[in-house]
Amino acid sequence: MAITTKGGRSPYLTDELTIVMRRSRLGMAWRWRSELLLTLAVLIGYFRLAAATSLADAAVILAGTLIILATVPHTRRFLLARFWCLVTRHRLQRACWELRLHTRAGRLPLILWTRPTKVGERAYILARAGIRSADFTDAAPDFAAACGAREARVTISQRWAHLLTIDIMRRDLLEPRRTVPSVLVDVVGPIVVPLPREDPEPVTDTPGWPEIGPGDALS
Repeated sequence: MAITTKGGRSPYLTDELTIVMRRSRLGMAWRWRSELLLTLAVLIGYFRLAAATSLADAAVILAGTLIILATVPHTRRFLLARFWCLVTRHRLQRACWELRLHTRAGRLPLILWTRPTKVGERAYILARAGIRSADFTDAAPDFAAACGAREARVTISQRWAHLLTIDIMRRDLLEPRRTVPSVLVDVVGPIVVPLPREDPEPVTDTPGWPEIGPGDALS
């Protein structure tokens, strides 16, 4: 849905006329490199199987392999983590465009690599000339909202100012997932803690002044 002002004109009309996203073939191939390589690998495997057997048998073998990979827990977690890496990369690219984190020529930051972590994904970003790394730090909540995550953390490299990392945190490892009830209370019963006993105050024998009468003399 386009944003318009009271007069019916878009407030970003000048940006839309002057700034155009640069979508070269090489840039598009780099952004969709994982999807292109996966598609190419599936097609090569399919046609090699079809050459050895038949088209129907190759399709059955390929489908069975994918089902097995999605069923085994280890491979399923691996594929799911890579899938979220792809989603995070495209969502970050879209967020950079919407947040005006691009050059005046319309070039987006270059996402070098996205890898899974224990709490989500980590993206390595190269900021092009004309883009400040500090702007990414201010836009951390917007990155989290764009990726549908709990939190996003931006870390700028201490050696090179144009390199930074964005950590997309989707889960908290310290958050308890379930509460395990204890059966010790029912077996042992309530535990009675005795109160401390009040001891009488100790009597201390302290030397005092002797009782001396009016007629007594001190020796």
